[in-house]
Amino acid sequence: MIDIPKLWENLEVMHLNREAARAAYVPYADAEAANSGKRGRSPFYRTLNGNWAFRYFSSVYDVKEPFYETEADVESWDRLLVPSCWQANGYDQMQYTNINYPIPCDPPFVPEENPAGAYVREFHVPESWNGKATHIVFEGVNSCFYLWANGQFVGYSQGSRVPSEFDLSPFVKPGANKLAVLVLKWCDGTYIEDQDCWRYTGIFRDVYLLARDEKRIRDIELKQELNKDFTNAILQAAIETTGGALQIKLELKNAEGQVVAAGEGSIEGSDTIRLEIANPLLWNAEKPYLYRLEVHAGQEVLSFQIGFRRIEIEDGVFRINGAAVKLKGVNRHDSHPVLGQTIPINHMIKDLNLMKRHNINTIRTSHYPNDPRFLDLCDEYGFYVIDEADLECHGISSAEHWKPEAFHRLSTNEAWREAFVDRAVRMVERDKNHACIVMWSMGNESGYGENHIAMQEWTRRRDPSRPVHYEGAAHVYKGDPNTESLDVNSRMYASVEEVQQYGADPANKKPLFLCEYSHAMGNGPGDLKEYWDAFYAYPNLMGGCVWEWNDHGAFTHTAEGTPFYAYGGDFGDKPNDGNFCIDGLVTPDRKPHVGLLELKQVIAPVAIEEEDQQQGLYKITNLYDFIDLSGVALYWKIEDYTGRIVRQGQIAELAIQPQQSGIIQINAGAIYDEAAILTFSVRQKEETVWAEAGYELSFYQFEYGGVQPNAALRPQLSAIRAQEIEDVLILEGENFRHIFDLRKGTLKGMSKQGIEMLTAPASFAIWRAPTDNDRNVKAQWISEGYDRAGMKVYSTAWSQPEVSIVEVKVNFSLSGYQLYPILKGEAVWRFDASGAAELSVSVNVREELMFLPRFGLRLEMAETTDEIEYAGYGPHESYVDKRRSARKGVYLTTVEDMFENYIFPQENGSRYGTDWMVSSNRLGMGLRFEKMSRAFSFNASQYTPEELTEKSHSHLLRKSGKTIVHVDYKMSGVGSNSCGPELLQQYRLDEKSFTFDIHIIPVFKEDE
Repeated sequence: MIDIPKLWENLEVMHLNREAARAAYVPYADAEAANSGKRGRSPFYRTLNGNWAFRYFSSVYDVKEPFYETEADVESWDRLLVPSCWQANGYDQMQYTNINYPIPCDPPFVPEENPAGAYVREFHVPESWNGKATHIVFEGVNSCFYLWANGQFVGYSQGSRVPSEFDLSPFVKPGANKLAVLVLKWCDGTYIEDQDCWRYTGIFRDVYLLARDEKRIRDIELKQELNKDFTNAILQAAIETTGGALQIKLELKNAEGQVVAAGEGSIEGSDTIRLEIANPLLWNAEKPYLYRLEVHAGQEVLSFQIGFRRIEIEDGVFRINGAAVKLKGVNRHDSHPVLGQTIPINHMIKDLNLMKRHNINTIRTSHYPNDPRFLDLCDEYGFYVIDEADLECHGISSAEHWKPEAFHRLSTNEAWREAFVDRAVRMVERDKNHACIVMWSMGNESGYGENHIAMQEWTRRRDPSRPVHYEGAAHVYKGDPNTESLDVNSRMYASVEEVQQYGADPANKKPLFLCEYSHAMGNGPGDLKEYWDAFYAYPNLMGGCVWEWNDHGAFTHTAEGTPFYAYGGDFGDKPNDGNFCIDGLVTPDRKPHVGLLELKQVIAPVAIEEEDQQQGLYKITNLYDFIDLSGVALYWKIEDYTGRIVRQGQIAELAIQPQQSGIIQINAGAIYDEAAILTFSVRQKEETVWAEAGYELSFYQFEYGGVQPNAALRPQLSAIRAQEIEDVLILEGENFRHIFDLRKGTLKGMSKQGIEMLTAPASFAIWRAPTDNDRNVKAQWISEGYDRAGMKVYSTAWSQPEVSIVEVKVNFSLSGYQLYPILKGEAVWRFDASGAAELSVSVNVREELMFLPRFGLRLEMAETTDEIEYAGYGPHESYVDKRRSARKGVYLTTVEDMFENYIFPQENGSRYGTDWMVSSNRLGMGLRFEKMSRAFSFNASQYTPEELTEKSHSHLLRKSGKTIVHVDYKMSGVGSNSCGPELLQQYRLDEKSFTFDIHIIPVFKEDE
């Protein structure tokens, strides 16, 4: 190995020669360039992004040649783009693990086979930089690195997601220079960077040079004071200089570029310049007004966005600018399907646009500080940010087989204290001037102990203007939890009941923040509404952040060239946590899942309730915290049961103040005798950076009275011919022929005008392809035989009570091998001379069994039966607990379009609350299903539940060559139990006795 100090296992050394942490800024030569935010417009900035000579070593001990020397020849080396991640470029092992360490757990030691990457490049120092200090900034390197310039050792740093800055002045000269970096995959810091994500390595964020004046600002903290009624603000610029006395001038400009305050002074060391602003415009997520502070110091101009706001907790209520605010958030990792943790700025903007479009106002930077440009964007777009320290040591628990004390092993070990505190210091110092940051987080899932308390106490001393949160304090093993240094109580995946109990208990003096809730893995989440009912009900519940924003699928190809999104284990990585990284509200390429649409509706900024339907009176509530409703318009329409609009209108002016309500009246006309639906659409009036004018923020629906008629008109009934031949009952009429298998107790054939509608006998079904949120109940379902339930027929009898009616009664059970029957029931089939069938099933479920996935009728139809028309909730999938984003109407779609393509195959595409449905070919020939006593759920798919259960990736699915139709009495909800609480009781199919009935009618739609 080359001659370098072995620092990567030394807890006493986290850096050598690294500059002290400071606020993020770049110096410019003039205000215009500084205010542009474009770093390349500064003559004092030089990017070092680009191609570097690169060589990968499977072990640091294999690095034997001093590649950093000036004369070292690297021409034959590979070229690697900086910034980038090794694994995204074919180097080293792709690996996804959540809890488990990827290395043996022996802190602070890491394996001897510690992969290393050597980087070399030449760079140019301009002559114009003569007399200035040359600094280099690495914004993110995972996990530690050594630095050389022109063959001389410069320094060492670790801590992957915060900057490392070095003074290169003693080592470089004007003109050509040579830079070398050695990055190691693992160091002692790996033990506290055990986040739930792909484990990427390398120089993954920007690298650049800065030329600094000898006398310069080293750091600046921009502190605010707002008087009680917000009519006056004081901006205190606490400035630290180096190199001697420096004349500094400040100008604060409003968004229109007008100077609203100015000040100056000579500073040597540390001092403060104060600016006073009368009647400041305040910053918040809904109206993110920003001032611009220009700082002139010598030849340098620094520029900062300033958002005036005050954050406080009063009587257990979280407030911004005096208003009680609910945090409607998501957890967001740095994740790109191709680039890994190297995130282009346009990708950041895409995320923020999507979040704005879906009513999200908060981001938790799980579980480390993000790129500083991301925070600039959050200031501008208007987001509340919980900035989280790069700290997680979850793997300690796993290594000790989940002994209660294990989780706290590192957080209570004094030898790790400096490493813990360093994570807080570098985050706070870098990000302290951002308006968007409303709370500091001391990391994630790292136990709790003295080391965290030291972090918290330092943070509160350094920045008393923001609350400090850390969820791990809820899991203290022994002794006094000592949470005095925490301003909020935090929980992960607390149940709705627990949240309600906290809110109702007057002993709770701190607000409660759910830093993670509603695990959005696969088909889910299904419990959002209940959480938000609780959040709104109690002032001390400040909201939370859904886990999580996006699926972390890694884009790759099979050996045959088929593209797909990979998850843990797909690259032979061990250990791995499988598809647990596929748990987002959007796909890896940022296509919204239905779960995101559900969240958008549940946290919508405008709520509408029925006040008096007869008079057309409706209550509108403004759930914004700071803006009135003058920026939105309300559109409404009334549709009959066929989807025909019978009346519509709009209300353009809604001057309802924040957190207030008002009554509107619509001209609904007469109340309809037949069923009708009133739909309100809340749309923004003007274009914003994230959405066009007319964009819908939310919608609400109300049903008018009346009975919905069946759309299929019954002809005059005549006689039906019934004939039993060898346990087969043949039923014939004027234009139909049905076949009932009396021995198997089911409908075997159903035809109209010679067109056979079924390709296999109908059957009762209780199994669904388990969703990700079923992962904890799946084993119980299988242990009770739900996945292999077959029908036993005890008796079948048929009769013809009238010439136009034939009735078949079947007594049956469903059970799996080895086990007692799951349920027993009686099915009564009634066929009339029009060809219609009426099925009524009475069911009794074995008392001790857990809830069923579903119960209903499964039919197989021809593959060409691929057109679906229905009246119910749509246009996307909906479930009993995941339907708020679906609106009731009449929809025409296809079987293919009903498929929701989750990366990990599972139950998908069901439609809740259906009144009628037709599954037909493109000529309209098929079966019509109509509700009788209650609406039903249905699903139509090209894939069988067995195929969806068996396959591990969506690209492996094979179509059945049929259309599989499920018509369900009920489908259990989807919940969020992949990591969250169990499915709520009211959303389980756990009735021990129930009746299901449905009409089934062969139709030619165009003749109806």
